[in-house]
This record gives sequence, structure tokens and C-alpha cells, in this order.
Amino acid sequence: MANIRHPIVDVHTHVYLPRYAAELRARTSAPRILNWTNGVKTEERLLILDGEPSGGRPIGPQYWDRDEKLEFMRRHGINISFVSSANPWLDFLPADRAQTLAHELNNNLEEYCATSPPAEGFSGLKTLYGFGLLPLVPDVEVSTIIQTIEHLKSLPHIRGIIMGTKGIGKGLDDNTLDPVWDAIQAARLVVFIHPHYGVDSTAFGENDNGHVLPLALGFPFETTIAVTRLILSGVLDRFPDLRLLLAHSGGALPQLSSRLASCIQHDPIVANRLKHDARYYLGQLYFDAVAYGSEELTFVSQTISRASTFKNGGGTVDPAVGSTRLLFGTDHPFFPPLEASQKWPSVESNLAAIRSMAGVDSKPEHQANILGLNALRLFDLHDQVYT
Repeated sequence: MANIRHPIVDVHTHVYLPRYAAELRARTSAPRILNWTNGVKTEERLLILDGEPSGGRPIGPQYWDRDEKLEFMRRHGINISFVSSANPWLDFLPADRAQTLAHELNNNLEEYCATSPPAEGFSGLKTLYGFGLLPLVPDVEVSTIIQTIEHLKSLPHIRGIIMGTKGIGKGLDDNTLDPVWDAIQAARLVVFIHPHYGVDSTAFGENDNGHVLPLALGFPFETTIAVTRLILSGVLDRFPDLRLLLAHSGGALPQLSSRLASCIQHDPIVANRLKHDARYYLGQLYFDAVAYGSEELTFVSQTISRASTFKNGGGTVDPAVGSTRLLFGTDHPFFPPLEASQKWPSVESNLAAIRSMAGVDSKPEHQANILGLNALRLFDLHDQVYT
């Protein structure tokens, strides 16, 4: 292991820290952790939204036990993980409680990561790093959010922030958040944008389709809308050095980006608002590779690679650029194997998809980028290993 040059790094892996799980257990409405009985056995279930099928999903130690996380990593050859608190974060709390709990959970996550084992074969690196939390809830003072960002800067193993799509109630394109984006940019923290609410559930009809439509479509559509609103608001023009990482390969944004650009060109409200064609901004974003298929990842990579051609003043297509903006992820501990003896299909499928991407399958250096090196660069850890 000491001679490994290129790590596998997981940027999309979650934890419900014990303090957070206790907060959810104390609740009587969603989001909550409840005891569920099917007549034969009683188990804990996580209910993150009202109306979920089967009273939520079964949960256990893999959701909060660090040893379970490390064993999962060993089993699948993952060298380093960037762990994030899972949804619904702090959205359901009043401002004062959100502020207190964010501070406590960020300290807990720092300890969780700082006391993890060294990354075997990568001198100076830990096995675990984290995305912290901000108290992004209605009625919170922006100064309080910025104080939390300053606190996160002091925690050496917290390298980013996980963020939902609501902001402080009006979405991520709320101009009130400009000082927050400015502080995040200055702190060089990576923002992992992750969905939670999906889209209007009435769109899914009355047939019982379990979790399929909300997870497969609702989540990525939520991300698509939230990030499009960010682009339209000019956030990426005002804060060009923001490091934004999008869950689930950016949802439908790559597929719809040319349609988006066409609609902007024909709409006088926004036609002159942005500095560049909308397609340019995809090259400013980062995308996890949690898409499960090589064709989908190839399309995302190609869409990123062409982005510079839409910069005012022009540019050229660089096929390699797409492979510098994609990062491996697993979405652990969700989507476990159906049998205990199996490896996690979310890992195996995403690894196989990356390795068989058109243009990447024959280029080990591009595979190494997506599987780990991009993450080390994005989180300012690359130079600690490759000096």
C-alpha cells in the first residue's frame, strides 16, 4: 500500500452524528427517528419528510458509527472520505437552536475526522475529512452565519460546507446571502449542494411507487432548479472563485444547459444580466460522479469540456477539462446491498461507470483524476502528498 500513487477519494458519503441522531429521536414529527414495528420486530427508521412510504427507511449503526464507515471504506478500497451530515441538516430548527447545534456538530465532526486513522500510503493525510454545517434557517442573522464560517476555518479537518437549497428561506439566489458567499469564497471552503425536498409530490401521481420518483427524479430536479437560479442571479459572476460541488452529477442541468441558454437569449429580463452564456458556468462547477452509468458521466464530462467556448471572448474545447471537474462518490450509507455478503452496488456501479467513460477508459490519468486526485486538489490537500 505504501507505493500507491493515486487514491480513491469519496466526496459524497454521509453521517448522522450521535448528537444529531439524538436530536431526531427527540422529535415527534418529521424529520425524526422513530421506532417502527411490523408485528414481528421493532427497528429504528428515519423519516425525513412527511408521507414517506413504510414510515421512512431502516437505519442502524452504519449511519453514525465511525468504525462502520471505516470498514465500508476498507472493503471497497476507498482511501479517503469527505464526510457530510445528511439531510435535513438544520432546516427544521429555530435560529438560536440551529446556531448552537451547528457549532456543536461542527466540533463533533472535527473530532470524528481528526482522530481517524492516517490514510494508508498517503503521508500526512487522514482517512476522514468533513463538510461542516451552517445555521441556514429563516430569521437567522447573516452575521451569525459568517461567525460559523470563521469557526469552520479554525477546524483543520473540515474542508467544506454541505448546503441544502433553501438558504435562509428564499433559496440560494437570495441577495441577502451575498456576504455569506463572499465569506465562503475567502475561506476557500468547498460548498456541497445537496437536495432534500425534491419537487411538488403531487406531480408523482397516486400510484404507490415507493421512494423511486422522489429519489430518482425529485432530488436531481431540485438541484437543477436551485443551481439554475444561482446562475441566473449572477452569483457565479460576483463570486467567480466559489467552489461549488453538485450532488448527483448536477441533476438535469448538463442535459438542459443549451435549452437554458436559448431561453435566456430570448428573455429580455435576464438576457443582459450575465457576463457569459449560461453554458459557460458549468465549467466553473464541480460534479460528483454519482450517476451509475458511463454514458451519463461521459455526457456530463463533455458538457463541462465545451464550457470555455461560451466565454465572452471565446475559447476552445479541451476534452480533458471534463475529467478535472468530476469526483467519485458513493452516497453511503444509503442504497446498501440487498444481501450482506455483497459489495455496495452504489460503489461498484459508480467505479465501473468512471472506468468505462468514453475518452477516460483508455486514459489512466483521467481515471486517477476522477477517482481521487481532483478531490485532493479541490480541497487543497494535493500538495501534502505530491510535493
